[in-house]
Amino acid sequence: MQAEQQLPLHDIHLPEPINFFWPLAPGWWLLLAFVLVLILVSIWILRFRKRNAAKRFALRKLNQIETAFSNNPKKLVQEISTLLRRFYITKYPRNEVASLTGEAWLEFLDKQMGKQLFTKGEARCLIDAPYRENVEIDTKALLNICRTLIKKGRNK
Repeated sequence: MQAEQQLPLHDIHLPEPINFFWPLAPGWWLLLAFVLVLILVSIWILRFRKRNAAKRFALRKLNQIETAFSNNPKKLVQEISTLLRRFYITKYPRNEVASLTGEAWLEFLDKQMGKQLFTKGEARCLIDAPYRENVEIDTKALLNICRTLIKKGRNK
């Protein structure tokens, strides 16, 4: 018995508590980083889609107007005028856009386009075509101008 007490034995040592950040394998860190990047990209995409929702809607509506009223230029111009006004009311404060009429409205559209296609160009018909009896316009040119204008529209 005395021989057992003289043996140089030490008490049992417990391992240190496991740290939270380690011993995760590098693969887990890569997976966490991938999930974080995926979440951030998803948020960015959703914001981008929300910002461009009005553009997408306006372009779809313009295509519908083109197919529905291709034989009736007077109604086509009326619908395009309404669509452009609705589109820009979503992009600018209502009091800036809703009250614009006549030349002021065309100048506003020119400012958005960066060219004078509305005050001095093909799209000038927006101001008086809805009130004329016989409307003779180049509908394809007007539709292309309006498509370009909507695509250039500022994002909120």
